[in-house]
Amino acid sequence: MFDKLDFIQEKYDTLSMKVSDPEIIANQSIWQKYVKELSDIEDIVLKYKEYRKLKNEIDETKLLLEDSNDSELREMAKSELNDLEEKISHVQEELKMLLIPKDPNDDKNVIIEIRAGAGGDEAGLFGSDLLRMYMRYAERRRWKTEMLEMNETGVGGIKEAIVLIKGKGAYSRLKYESGVHRVQRIPTTESGGRIHTSTATVAVLPEVDDVEIDINPNEVRVDVYRSSGNGGQSVNTTDSAVRLTHIPTGIVVTCQDEKSQLKNKERAFKVLRARLYDIKLQEQNKEIAAERKNQVGTGDRSERIRTYNFPQGRVSDHRINLTIYKLDYFLDGDIDEIVDALITSSQTEKLQEAQ
Repeated sequence: MFDKLDFIQEKYDTLSMKVSDPEIIANQSIWQKYVKELSDIEDIVLKYKEYRKLKNEIDETKLLLEDSNDSELREMAKSELNDLEEKISHVQEELKMLLIPKDPNDDKNVIIEIRAGAGGDEAGLFGSDLLRMYMRYAERRRWKTEMLEMNETGVGGIKEAIVLIKGKGAYSRLKYESGVHRVQRIPTTESGGRIHTSTATVAVLPEVDDVEIDINPNEVRVDVYRSSGNGGQSVNTTDSAVRLTHIPTGIVVTCQDEKSQLKNKERAFKVLRARLYDIKLQEQNKEIAAERKNQVGTGDRSERIRTYNFPQGRVSDHRINLTIYKLDYFLDGDIDEIVDALITSSQTEKLQEAQ
C-alpha cells in the first residue's frame, strides 16, 4: 500500500509543477486535464501527509521513552503514544478507503427515470411521491433539476417521469436508487381499510457526453408530432414533440415538454445517450454481480430494493437489511441515512475484495 502511496505522492508533486507551467497553462485543454488529475488524488495525498506526520510523532515519542529516566515524563509519553497510535490506525483505514478505485461516473450529473409498476393508479401516485422525494433531495443538496419528460395520469400520479439532476457527486449518491421500489399503504379509494401493495421502478443513469457515446445518425429514426396533454387537449399548435427510435437496440425516447422542437430533440438525445451508456454499464455490472453476493451498487433494475410501509411509518432497504422509522422525513427528501449506509456497505465490500 505504501509503495502505491509514494507513487501517488510523486505524481501529485509532478502534476503540481505542470499546472504552474506557463506553457501548459497556455494550452487550456491539457491544463484542465492535469488539474482534474491533481484534484482526483489530492485527498489521498493530504491523508498520506497526515499519516507520515503521525508516524514521525510516534517515532519521536518512542525515542523519548527510550532515552528518558524521568518517570513523570515517561508516563506522559506513554499516554501520548497511545493516542497517536489510535489516530494513525484510523488514518490508515481512511487511506485504504481512499485507495479503492473510484467509479469514473461518480462526479457526473444523473438522469433519473421513474415508471409506475404494478398497482394501477396507486402505482402512479407512488411514482409521483418518489419523483418529489428526489426533487426535494436535490433541493436539500442545492443541486439543479431539469424535467426532461413527464407523462401524468389523470389522478395526480405519473406513468413515467424523466428528470436531470445536476450537481457534483450526484451520481455517486443516487446510483444506489436503481431498482424496484415497493409501497404498502391504504389507498384513499379503499373503503375497507385494506393495505395495498404497489411498485414503481427507478433507473439512475449517468449523464454522458457526445464523445463517450458515439451515435450514428443513420441508426436513429426521428419523428416529430404535435404534443398533447391530459384528455387529448393540444398543448401547442406546432409539431414540436420529438420521438427518437434507436434502430439497433429498439430504444424509443420521446420528449414534448418544450415548445421548441430543437430543445425537445436535444433533450431526447441526452436521454438516448444515457440509456445506451447504461447498457454498457449493465453488461459490466453483470460480471461484477456474478462475483459478488451483495448486489449493492450493481444497479439491477429487476431487484426489489426498498419497501415504504405507511401503516408502520417505516422504510426498509432490503440490500443491507436496514429499517428506519422516518417515512415522512424520508419521502420529503431526507434520505441520507440510508444512502450513507449503502455507500459504506459498498466501500466495505470493495475493500474486502482488494485485500
